[in-house]
Amino acid sequence: MLLGGRRPTGDLDFSFVTSDRKPALFSMVEAAIAAAAQEAGVAVQYSTDIDRWSQVAIPKEKTKTRFYKRFGPLTIHLLDPKCWAVYKLARYLDSDVEDLLSVLKRQRLSWIALARLCGECLRSSPRSTQLYLFRRQVEHFFKQHGGKVWGKSFKSERAIAVFHRTAKIHSA
Repeated sequence: MLLGGRRPTGDLDFSFVTSDRKPALFSMVEAAIAAAAQEAGVAVQYSTDIDRWSQVAIPKEKTKTRFYKRFGPLTIHLLDPKCWAVYKLARYLDSDVEDLLSVLKRQRLSWIALARLCGECLRSSPRSTQLYLFRRQVEHFFKQHGGKVWGKSFKSERAIAVFHRTAKIHSA
């Protein structure tokens, strides 16, 4: 919802980093997260490495976050909408599509930028069965939903061509 989604989430996915100088801090943060999740009734999934969430990896130099808020010693950054969209496209549940439609439209994310990042992710991720599925899901999203996000003049063939060119997918 912070990026513009319409539905409240039943889960919260995030990463966090603690100081290497204070190893006990990690355990304290974990306990605080568990308590907050229980109180809020929200399932949480976290990691200290955001790329462990999916077999589709965003190249390190492309992973971006945006500062959101600071609460004392805690600084909150949100995943850049373009990077967030890659993870949503990799999972591609109906709720993910719903989120993508509202967030991409609200954030005015360029289809060219998204197609290029998806292509870079496909090209640079370790080979797995998930990559074929990711490819098909990106293509499906552009074909079935692109016009809803980017308007009547949007051409899915152009977006898919940019995606394929960046991923180095060669048509037979």
